Amino acid sequence: MKKYLFLAALAVSVAGCSGMSTTEQRALSGTAIGAGTGAVIGAIAGNTGLGLVVGAGAGLAGGLIYDSVKKNEGR
Repeated sequence: MKKYLFLAALAVSVAGCSGMSTTEQRALSGTAIGAGTGAVIGAIAGNTGLGLVVGAGAGLAGGLIYDSVKKNEGR
């Protein structure tokens, strides 16, 4: 049941991304990918919550750095 609730929440949140700027989309994508990866690594290491938080922070930073690089390429 929790799996379906999570998938429904994910679908609703992705549907709300259509009006976002490129920077916001990249930041959100990086955060989501980082959180997912961090949660998996954290689960293996024994602390899923900490892995999720650290991964989300790293993903946010990565998404914003990627956005900055892409904007500088266009100039």
